[in-house]
Amino acid sequence: MERLEWSGRWLRAGLAGGRVSRRLPWLLLAIVLLGSALKDGDLVPETPMRNKRNPLNVYFVKVAWAWTFWLLLPFIAVTTYQFAKSKFLYGATKSVLMVLRRLSALAVGTAIWYICTGLFMYIENLTGTCSASGKLNEPRRLYATKQECHQNNGIWDGFDISGHCFLLSYCALMIMEEVAVLEGLSIDQNSKLRVVINGLLVSLCFLTVIWVFMFLCTAVYFHDFSQKILGVLIGLSAWYGTYRCWYLKPFSPGLPLPNIPLSSKKHGYSR
Repeated sequence: MERLEWSGRWLRAGLAGGRVSRRLPWLLLAIVLLGSALKDGDLVPETPMRNKRNPLNVYFVKVAWAWTFWLLLPFIAVTTYQFAKSKFLYGATKSVLMVLRRLSALAVGTAIWYICTGLFMYIENLTGTCSASGKLNEPRRLYATKQECHQNNGIWDGFDISGHCFLLSYCALMIMEEVAVLEGLSIDQNSKLRVVINGLLVSLCFLTVIWVFMFLCTAVYFHDFSQKILGVLIGLSAWYGTYRCWYLKPFSPGLPLPNIPLSSKKHGYSR
């Protein structure tokens, strides 16, 4: 328990002021540039991470949005309600409504994940051709999709925008934005709620480390440079378009509470 408290306190100090969320986009872009240079120069050593069947890829990255969603869900709900209640921004009913509003950011994230991954698959199918080994006298078949090609033991060659670069960058940035609520959250040292929040914070930060590490592995082992840079730019655009633009507007999920404009907080106190 003491280690959890120490870890939570250390992470809060490291995340204070939004330093990580400001620098993370530049770090991700630098990783793509450096990783692609190493890959193109054939300077990357053979490691188990080159295999797509490595445990981190199979059990984490393949379901990256599920991990992010189910850890952020209780974190956003608990911290938003506690912050609104402790700072007297809203009454109990309005605090619940604020929680529901903030949780809608996860619905937005789910829509972004679904639309973008579907678009990537569409582009790959639209631009690809199948190289399938058939019998000599057998007429060559045309395959409309990557799935049909693979079902017939073929190799699909299309423009494969890196879904890993997109999703891992978006998930990492989203987590960093949401944990910003802790900067203004005050909880009793002996509170069970503090243990829950610290546990979720440590889990989310550990998950972010995995996302950035697997982002690095993608940059040095997989995809062409154009596919990776486009993937990460779409991820950064999704983050910037929501947390830096849309979420500042009244009709949106809104920002984590410490990032609410000061005028809105004053209005809340006056009520």
